[in-house]
Amino acid sequence: MAKAPKANAVVGQSGGPTGVINASLVGVIEEANKHPEIENLYGAIHAVAGMVKNEFIDLKKLSAETLEVVAASPSSAIGTSRDKPNEEYCANILEVFKKRNIRYFFYIGGNDSANTAYILNTMADEANYDIRAFHIPKTVDNDLLVTDHCPGFGTAAKFEACALIGDDLDNRALPGVKIGVIMGRHAGFLTAASVLGKKRDDDGPHLVYVPERPVSMEKFVSDVVGVFEDLKRCVVAVSEGICDVDGVTWAKKLAEQAEVDAHGNVQLSGTGALADFLAGQVKAKLGPKKRVRADTFGYLQRSYPGIQSAVDVDEARRCGREAVKLAMEQDNGSVAIRRTGNGKDYAAELFRTELSNVAEKTKSMPDEFINAEGNGITDAFIEYALPLVGELPETEYLGNCPKV
Repeated sequence: MAKAPKANAVVGQSGGPTGVINASLVGVIEEANKHPEIENLYGAIHAVAGMVKNEFIDLKKLSAETLEVVAASPSSAIGTSRDKPNEEYCANILEVFKKRNIRYFFYIGGNDSANTAYILNTMADEANYDIRAFHIPKTVDNDLLVTDHCPGFGTAAKFEACALIGDDLDNRALPGVKIGVIMGRHAGFLTAASVLGKKRDDDGPHLVYVPERPVSMEKFVSDVVGVFEDLKRCVVAVSEGICDVDGVTWAKKLAEQAEVDAHGNVQLSGTGALADFLAGQVKAKLGPKKRVRADTFGYLQRSYPGIQSAVDVDEARRCGREAVKLAMEQDNGSVAIRRTGNGKDYAAELFRTELSNVAEKTKSMPDEFINAEGNGITDAFIEYALPLVGELPETEYLGNCPKV
């Protein structure tokens, strides 16, 4: 590989915000400041939408104190975008890069972001313009290929676990059926994390439904009624992307005119229709006198402050640094995480994989993480996810104690 060029760099944050995407941004800034090959480091305002409009900020002027606050802040500090660039879009970005002598491109995001880096890198090679393009993994869905897990997941999973601890305590105090609809279009990792705070044998969620396992409405209602008859209450965690036995999501079936984003995805989290529908189906079976409630967690899951997982924020920052290090030696790639220890001995190392291995591809929950009935999560998932989340609150409930 040729010597790293002395030129400018740009970093962008793409797709849905997370609780630690800013830690990856800070990692890029910290490492870029160590390499004289990178003269200026520009932050793209609203990702590719800012790049194509030549809208940047200078990231080398930020103080160390500011960087620490940024790293601890949720959401995307320089803005993000849902634009899905095609070749024409990327060609316009490339022209901006040429004018600014940008030869290092760091893009923090999911599989579509990896694809954007791949397209830009390929087009630059064809134009004989050397760009070193690196994808830095980010997604609360944890659905990127190659990497063991993805920065953003651990913190969002901690939110889900804490939320369900609270939901379960609320449900104990005022029994009934409580349904929580959680993010997860194609992968159920985030919904599965709802079980991580369970301590007592009868703790909820008692039922968990993920996109990887189709469920008929008859079975869903039957499962809920069965738990309710046994425990006199039931807490349920449901992925927004759960589908009927025909493979069509229940959310899509409910949408008369489904709203679609730039990637062709039906909007699932911006409405409480699925939650209301599920609650209505259960209430129709249990009767009007039974307490049935449902919440759509929505965008709260992505950018809730003060709840970062220590492992997650550390790995996110390391991924940002690693991308810059790799750019000094390689033409392109995606940073990935390899687990080298588990449980109390959890450890992980970073490595490079090809952009094409990640671009536009999606990972699903492994079969061993889902129970045989398709309505619960196994110990194998808990062993996988708990080290990424860290310690969770301890709680107590006295209502189950013997009466005197």
